[in-house]
Amino acid sequence: MNEPIQAPVPRSGVMQIQAYVPGKSSAAGVARVVKLSSNETPLGPSRAAIEAFKSAADSLEAYPDGAASALRAAIADRYGLDPARIVCGAGSDELLSLLTHAYIGPGDEGLYSEYGFLMYRIAILAAGGTPVVAPEKNRVADVDALLARVSSRTRIVYLANPNNPTGTYLPHEEVKRLAASLPPHVLLVLDAAYAEYVKRNDYSAGLELVSTSTNVVMTRTFSKIHGLAALRIGWLYAPAAIADAVNRIRGPFNVSAPAIAAGAAAIRDLAHVEASVAHNEVWLPWLTRELTTLGLNVTPSVGNFVLIDFPTSAGKTAAEADTFLSRRGLVLRAVGAYGLPHSLRMTIGTEDANRAVVEALREFMGA
Repeated sequence: MNEPIQAPVPRSGVMQIQAYVPGKSSAAGVARVVKLSSNETPLGPSRAAIEAFKSAADSLEAYPDGAASALRAAIADRYGLDPARIVCGAGSDELLSLLTHAYIGPGDEGLYSEYGFLMYRIAILAAGGTPVVAPEKNRVADVDALLARVSSRTRIVYLANPNNPTGTYLPHEEVKRLAASLPPHVLLVLDAAYAEYVKRNDYSAGLELVSTSTNVVMTRTFSKIHGLAALRIGWLYAPAAIADAVNRIRGPFNVSAPAIAAGAAAIRDLAHVEASVAHNEVWLPWLTRELTTLGLNVTPSVGNFVLIDFPTSAGKTAAEADTFLSRRGLVLRAVGAYGLPHSLRMTIGTEDANRAVVEALREFMGA
């Protein structure tokens, strides 16, 4: 009698994970695609960052500085921070995962809002924890709903501010209220990937809150406004004890030398950042206005993207709009995995790209 075949079994929670699916970058049968699915900047990276990256190519045989000292120093100079409390990683995704593995284990809970970034759930399950979701109000995180779901097992509360994929945000006073109301052993992670785009007087990325707290961390990325998504660079600012915990479990060379060089150059190029903000300030309201006139609902956004709601009538659904646009080489982001099956997310692109999407949707809607 044959013995049953034995095989390794993943830890509890792993097989509950639905793998993260990035935004599409191609369309069947279309040679030239305009990719507006991943919130990449239409201005590309800083020329200074490109030159720094090229210069690093002469020393690829050497391991990078495991502490990413030059990058941490550049970030500290830009924002007036203590470099010892900065940790760099392979995108903010890696840092979110490291924080989760450092503070969540079997039996623990991680809490996030209804339309929060998908990576929170993935990181919690991968660490053996239990995801807990709080409902939102009008697609905005609700502090009271989050606090109502904090239990004795809660270890981390994740808040994307601004949030992806909705583009909405919580004012600084509400974030402060959330932080002040959490038990001191619960970590508040402020995911500020789109912070540079926000031009609202009541918004703060969270640096001051981190500086005055023992249980608040802020994460940032070079993938969006700095245009370095291909290099995978992120950073966090944390209380010293939390930075120490993350440093103990991160890989010793988790940021490459070309990434360190390019990131340090990018964060010093304020003119490039300002140009990206200026572009967004023109085209975000323009797109919102134009799409609304077509009979589409656009969630008010402060990021470099908009969430577009489509009617459910035959021929006008989000899925059908996605197909219609893709056939024309215009690739947006379907967000059914976020519980938004009637919506598409669109990155603010170049002027030509933005106008092309509006005209295509005008034809689609019969407006």
